[in-house]
Amino acid sequence: MKVLAFDSSSKALAIAILEDEQLLAEMTINIKKNHSITLMPAIDFLMESLDLKPIDLERIVVAEGPGSYTGLRIAVATAKTLAHTLKIGLVGVSSLRILVPESIDGLVIPLMDARRNNVYAGFYKNGRTVQPEAHLSFEEVLEKAKPASQVTFVGEVENFTEQIQTVLPNALIQRTLPDTILLAKIGLHLPVCSIHDFVPKYLKRVEAEENWLKNHKETNESYIKRL
Repeated sequence: MKVLAFDSSSKALAIAILEDEQLLAEMTINIKKNHSITLMPAIDFLMESLDLKPIDLERIVVAEGPGSYTGLRIAVATAKTLAHTLKIGLVGVSSLRILVPESIDGLVIPLMDARRNNVYAGFYKNGRTVQPEAHLSFEEVLEKAKPASQVTFVGEVENFTEQIQTVLPNALIQRTLPDTILLAKIGLHLPVCSIHDFVPKYLKRVEAEENWLKNHKETNESYIKRL
């Protein structure tokens, strides 16, 4: 099965093409760029480099969030369009999960910087979640990490290194980028999603919705529909 996997949920843009679990091509661009401009040309470049046509693809795997609202919308819209047009399966995988390297013992906490000392955080052991992924203050993350005998922070750790070393001096810190090879491999073994119902997993309301809810009673109906 030929799989196209990509992630634009953070500053990095990462793409991989696999046949089953064999890597055919990958690309990671870790500079601040407009993903809406670079994603499709990058996919086209990799496909052409492999002499592949769109009809050769059999599955699309996308990092479904959390992360940048704009980046997630770009990735999910692209994934849904490709899957619908090509009539192939679509699978979503957590953006935090693909920040976790394989073969790390103990508790692994992938981080994505959500600004103002907040993060999107996951809590993994042996590649499996042990607590739900969430949008948290970093103080909350540190409290949740304290009981662990061994903990490694990965992902976007740069702005949190000093706090980690102060509160958890024995913790390991490893900066990692999205691993789209892992993304594709995980996506190979998951059931396909409904393309129509597939949406990003933001884990946090957009700022406009939070502002709107300050002046409106919260209901089960989305504020976008009410507007």
